[in-house]
Amino acid sequence: MSKILRVNMNDLSFKWEKVKPEQEQLAGRAFTSTIVSTEVDPTCHPLRERNKFVVSPGLLAGTSAPSSGRLSVGAKSPLTSGIKESNAGGITATKLGRIGVKGIIIEGAPPKGTTDWYIIHVGKDKAEILKKNDYAGIGCYEMIAKAWKDFPSKPGVIGCGVAGQRLMKAAGIFGNNIENNDPGRYAGRGGIGAVLGSKHVVAIISEDTGGAVPTAKDKTLFESGRKALAKALDTQAVTGVLKDPQGKPFGALKNYGTAVLINILNEAGGLPTRAFSAGRFENAAKVSGEAIHELVDKTKAKFGDKAEGKYGHPCHVGCIMACSNAVPYENTGKMHVSPLEYETTWSLGPNLGIDVLQDIAELNRLCNDLGLDTIETGNTLAMLMESGMIKFGDGPAAIAALKEAYNPKSYLGRLVSSGASSAGHVLGVTRIPVVKGQSLPAYDPRPIRGIGVTYATTPMGADHTSGYTIAAEILGIKGKVTDPRELKKADLSRAFQATTAYIDSTGYCLFIAFAVLDIDEGFKGMTDSVDAFLGKKIDVTEYGMKVLKAERDFNKRAGFTERDDRLPEFFRTEKLPPHNVTFDVSDGDIDAVYKGT
Repeated sequence: MSKILRVNMNDLSFKWEKVKPEQEQLAGRAFTSTIVSTEVDPTCHPLRERNKFVVSPGLLAGTSAPSSGRLSVGAKSPLTSGIKESNAGGITATKLGRIGVKGIIIEGAPPKGTTDWYIIHVGKDKAEILKKNDYAGIGCYEMIAKAWKDFPSKPGVIGCGVAGQRLMKAAGIFGNNIENNDPGRYAGRGGIGAVLGSKHVVAIISEDTGGAVPTAKDKTLFESGRKALAKALDTQAVTGVLKDPQGKPFGALKNYGTAVLINILNEAGGLPTRAFSAGRFENAAKVSGEAIHELVDKTKAKFGDKAEGKYGHPCHVGCIMACSNAVPYENTGKMHVSPLEYETTWSLGPNLGIDVLQDIAELNRLCNDLGLDTIETGNTLAMLMESGMIKFGDGPAAIAALKEAYNPKSYLGRLVSSGASSAGHVLGVTRIPVVKGQSLPAYDPRPIRGIGVTYATTPMGADHTSGYTIAAEILGIKGKVTDPRELKKADLSRAFQATTAYIDSTGYCLFIAFAVLDIDEGFKGMTDSVDAFLGKKIDVTEYGMKVLKAERDFNKRAGFTERDDRLPEFFRTEKLPPHNVTFDVSDGDIDAVYKGT
């Protein structure tokens, strides 16, 4: 029986609530966005007590469905001042799913001036709020190690690092990985780590001792759907198995991680380089997924069993796409950071003109330890470079600047933790790549118009995962690439946004989209597994649009208008080399995404 844990930090109390009939089909993003849109005043200050921090495992989390262990966190965003859901892997969603916790809602805040910090410990039919001041003010690597020592059942751990505890707008929510050797499973976007920090909650610890695998209402249909989806994932070129029958590398994500996109986007002229001033990076190959793959193989050959580098690594239990990795130090073979994803590689690499893989890995590790979103942090460092404070390409200087974030009295440390919009305005930069206050990810919208329309219109601020048109515009679906320069992209973006809202609610990883959109049996396997679990047929688009309408309604009540659904001016006026194009989608075509919905 699913239940909801509601925590009140005003008086350090909690209660278990029964799931209401209207909440039965809600999970993941659908749950977090529904709670935020119905319970949070859209005009509230996001870092004061009236905001709420919401956690929800996806619908199928904890089941045997492939790659279904994703977790959503939601709140009013301090970065965008609108609604926000952010999604991550790790082990917490599985733990919560197996003890029947549909969601955790944290509201209120301790009295102003309090110096105490807390963790929320959740198990089967139990919860407690524990004062843990020794968990505050330390790095996230140390925190997860401390958690597994204090709670030997190897629990899921999510929380905020020192950046969130200091209410910095670039703060994300970290999660521990399967091995608990890196806090790199991030629900990073939107500054939601600062919301948790405003509640004086450092971490949520989830144990599944005594729990059980959730069962579907139609077990036969669930099993056939699960198998059909798994088959599609294994056979599709992006999500497929590590090697083909001849022993050659096959699945792009397993072999090269998400950073396989570095070379692909670079070739397409859409890899944002040096603060979105070019679409190609001359040294992209040096920091690509292929380069990471080669580094892992090289260290394995040199150090043997002592080498800790990996590819084909799952981000959560039951993930069969295994797009994660562990990047080793080249000179020792020991793990440097896990994972080094495409977005992170780009934001801390080509975006800054940095072409040294170990410098990028070190910046990634620092973000993981501090509790910072790598996309926002990379764009913030780019503002320092754009303003001339640091030279583009200077990895050691970027590392030194980011290390300042450990010092609570460092003005520079505060600046690099504050997000690209804040930093850019403070530094007098006029080219600030943000929408609704959130910085753009690793796809320049000028040569790839569909993703630009998504950036502009999603309720989440600039967010590629809200409507990943790259699957159609760059990688192709059913062997056909949708022209990325075509201007009429409203229907494409809307369809991807609705499907994404559905997937984010199921617990499935967004990357199943490569297979389910490419292989009809895979799509049916996805929907059959969800329908079988609920015992009711769900329309994908209708479900997703209902989530999007709730999110857009929240933003409208917060004061957002169509004028907020726009990209920064420079994308329209500055031509992007090498194709020398601008983002010339009309305002009318942008507004058509949600006109009449």
